[in-house]
Amino acid sequence: MDMKRTTFTEQVLRNGKLLLEGEGLVSADVMIDGGCIVEIGNDIRYAGSREIDATGCLVLPGIIDIHGDAFERNIMPRPKTMFPLELAMLETDRQLAANGITTAYHGITISWEPGLRCLAQSLKVIAALDAIEARTLVDNRLHIRWENYAVDAVPDVVSLFRRAKKPLLAFNDHTTSGIAGNRNPSKYRTSAEKAMISVEDYLSLLQEMAGRSGKVRFATETVAAQARAHNVQMLSHDDVTAAMRADYRGLGVRIAEFPMNWQTVVSAADAGDAIVLGAPNVVRGGSHNGAISAEEAIGRKQCHILASDYYYPAPLQAALTLVRKEVCTWEQAWALVSANPARALGLDDRGSIAVGKRADLVLLPDGHSRPSQVISAGRTVYRES
Repeated sequence: MDMKRTTFTEQVLRNGKLLLEGEGLVSADVMIDGGCIVEIGNDIRYAGSREIDATGCLVLPGIIDIHGDAFERNIMPRPKTMFPLELAMLETDRQLAANGITTAYHGITISWEPGLRCLAQSLKVIAALDAIEARTLVDNRLHIRWENYAVDAVPDVVSLFRRAKKPLLAFNDHTTSGIAGNRNPSKYRTSAEKAMISVEDYLSLLQEMAGRSGKVRFATETVAAQARAHNVQMLSHDDVTAAMRADYRGLGVRIAEFPMNWQTVVSAADAGDAIVLGAPNVVRGGSHNGAISAEEAIGRKQCHILASDYYYPAPLQAALTLVRKEVCTWEQAWALVSANPARALGLDDRGSIAVGKRADLVLLPDGHSRPSQVISAGRTVYRES
C-alpha cells in the first residue's frame, strides 16, 4: 500500500489501533508525507522520519462536520454584544481542532432579518474566514443557510457558488411558521436578540415578510437551479412533512437536514436521501426542541450523518455514546461523523484512513473521552498538555 514519495520529511504514527473502513480496529502504523497518508502497515521505518507514539490510542479519521453554527456564540456571546470577527473565527477554529473536527462547514445564515444573520453581516463573516485561512488549524468551509424569504439576497447567494472551495447550500424556512404564529414564544425572543431589535419590532418585521410569499417559490427554484449548475450540494432544513421533503428532492436536494418527525424521516430514507441529525441529540438523550430521537433513528438505520449543530464537542461524544450503549460498532458510529458526510458531500480525499487520503487523524486514548492529539492534513493542530 505504498505510494511514491518525493520527500523524506515523513512522520510515522506508530503502535495505534487504526479504524479502517471495512476492517474495524486494526493494529498498524501510518506513514504521513506531504499532508497525506502514504503507507499503512506494520513496523514502518524510514530514515529521518519523525515518530508519533500512538500506543494505547484509537486512531480515527478526522471528523467532518456538515453543519455547525456554534461560532455565532463567539461572535455574539451576549445579546447585542459583538466581537471582532477574525478573533471570533480564530477561536472557533481552535475549538474545532480540540474536538477532532478537521473539516468544518460553518452554518452561515443569510436572512431577511437584521443583525447577526443579515446578508451584510454574513458576508463579513465569510470575508473574515477568507482573511484568516492561512492561520487556521483545520479546513474551514461554508454551509450557506439561505432563508428563502430573503429573496433580495438571491444574487449574493448565487455568487458564493463560484468559490474554489464549494460551499453547501441549505434551504431554510423559519418564516412561514413565524408568520402563522406557530413558533415557540422563546424562539421569537431569541430571533429578536440575534436581530438586535425588540421582540415587538421583530414581530412587526416578520409580518411584513408575508408580502413576499408570492416570490418565494421562484426564488427557491432559481437558487436550486444555480446550485445544480455549479455542482453545489444542497440540503433542506427542518422538513416537517414528507411532501416538503419530496418537493425539495424534486429540485435536486438529496440531503435531509434535521427532519422533524418520523413520517418525514421514513419517506426520506425510503427515497435514499442522506439524513442528517444533531449529535447533541444523541449526547443529551433527546432533541432540545422535541423533535425525533437521533439515537432511535440510528438504530433504525434512518440517520446517516451526525452534525455538531450548536455544540462542537458533540460529534465525538455522540460516537462514544453510541459505542458505549452498543447501538452500533465503532466503525458504524464513527462513519456517522466522518465517512458518511464525506461520501454525501463528494469529498473523496478524506473521511477514512487510507493511502492517498488527507492525513486527518484523531488520536483517542482507549477508554478516554478527549483526544490526546489531532492531526489535520499531516500537521499536529492539537495536543493534550
